[in-house]
Amino acid sequence: MSLPLSGAALDAAIAQSVATLKSSFGEKAPEVAVVLGSGWSGAIHQLQDAKHLAYAQLPAFPQPKVEGHVAEIAVGQVGEQRVAMLRGRAHTYESGDCTGMAGAIRSLKAWGVKLLLLTNASGSLRSHLPPGSLMLIADHINAPQRSPLIGQPGNDRFTDMSAAYDPELREHAKKVARAHNLAVGEGTYVWALGPQFETPAEIRMFSAWGADAVGMSTVPETILARHAGLRVMGLALMTNMAAGLSEEALTHALTLQQAQLSGERAANYLGWVLGSLAQVESLRS
Repeated sequence: MSLPLSGAALDAAIAQSVATLKSSFGEKAPEVAVVLGSGWSGAIHQLQDAKHLAYAQLPAFPQPKVEGHVAEIAVGQVGEQRVAMLRGRAHTYESGDCTGMAGAIRSLKAWGVKLLLLTNASGSLRSHLPPGSLMLIADHINAPQRSPLIGQPGNDRFTDMSAAYDPELREHAKKVARAHNLAVGEGTYVWALGPQFETPAEIRMFSAWGADAVGMSTVPETILARHAGLRVMGLALMTNMAAGLSEEALTHALTLQQAQLSGERAANYLGWVLGSLAQVESLRS
C-alpha cells in the first residue's frame, strides 16, 4: 500500500473528494458516518435506498487491502437517520503510516458530517467479555504512542482527548441496548500496531494498564476525528480471547470466522443505535 497523501496534495484530494460526495449523494451530508470494521459489514443491509460509491472515485480515501474490507462508501436511511457507511479503513500496519484515514475523515467533516461511529473486531482481555460480546468504547490507550497529528500546524494539534468517546452518545447507546434486552459492555480499548498478534506478556501488561479489549485500528481515526471537530462513538466486537487467555491459536481467519458468527447481532445493534440517533437533540442542532 502506498503512503498516504500529505500537505497540498492531500488538501487538493480532499477538495475533489468533497465535490464528488456532494455530486453523488447531495450537498447536505448525513449527520452520521460509520466505519464498518470486521464483523460489522452486515449493517450495510440496514441502509434503505442506499447509493454506493467506490473509494477509487474519492482521491482522499484509502484503498485497503485487508481481507473482509470493501473499499466503498454507501449512503442511505436507517430509520429516521441518514447515514454514510464506510466499508473499509486503512490500518497503520499496511504502510507504517498512521495517517491513512486522514483524507477520508477530513473529507467527511468538510462535507458536513457531525458524528463518526467507529466499529472494530477486538480481542478480549476480560472473562466477562467472551467472544461474541459487544463493547462500547469508553476510552482508549495508544500503546504505540504514535499520532496522526505529527507535523500538523497550529495549536489545535494539541487536541483534548479527555472525553474522546462522546459520553452523551454512549449513554444513548446503553439505553438502546437496555430497550432491546441486549448485554453490551463498556470499557477501554488498547491499540496495538500489528500486524502480528500480541504476546501473552503484552496482554498481561495491557490488562494491568486497565485495557479491556485490544485491536489494530480505531485509535488513529479517533484522534483524527477529534482534531477535525467530529464527535466520536466506538463499538468493539470481541472475536477471540487475547493471547494467553485461551488455548486457541490466533489467526486472521479465526477473527473473520467469529466476526461472521456474531455479525448479525452486531449489525442489528448498530442499526438500532443509528436508527434512534435522530432522538439525540444535540445532533440536530
